Amino acid sequence: MKLIWAPWRSIYIKEISNKKDQKTCFLCKNRSDQNLCVIKGEHAFVMLNRYPYNPGHLLVAPYRHTGSIERLSENEIYEIFKFITKSIKALKIAYQPDGFNVGLNLGKAGGAGLVGHIHFHIVPRWVGDTNFMSVLADTKIINEELEKIRDKLSALLTNQHG
Repeated sequence: MKLIWAPWRSIYIKEISNKKDQKTCFLCKNRSDQNLCVIKGEHAFVMLNRYPYNPGHLLVAPYRHTGSIERLSENEIYEIFKFITKSIKALKIAYQPDGFNVGLNLGKAGGAGLVGHIHFHIVPRWVGDTNFMSVLADTKIINEELEKIRDKLSALLTNQHG
């Protein structure tokens, strides 16, 4: 078995563990945050991950607070997957990644850090994107400010047709 180390995630883990008793869902709380929200639809939205694995790491979620994929309406499913597709197109234009991780973790045992509000991760990937900084220095380099990433992707997503 190979181990993949992601020590830069410790900030996120500490924040989550300190908020175990907090009843506010970060997706519900931050979907109106103009610093993180990239685009809003009628049933779903796209926002930047505040603790990204890579630049351009996006979250796509329904507005409705549900942790169950089978409870999503057809309109929510359609808009979520439309936003996933549009986000991948925008990320390809903006950052030319070599590939993507697109995923959904369902339930605590499935790896969901937020069990109550379903959301998809879109992580752009580049060959060799895990470099010596993360391996030797416990440091992950995100080479662009979240606001600049948001502005760039928001413009691309807003101008896409379909």
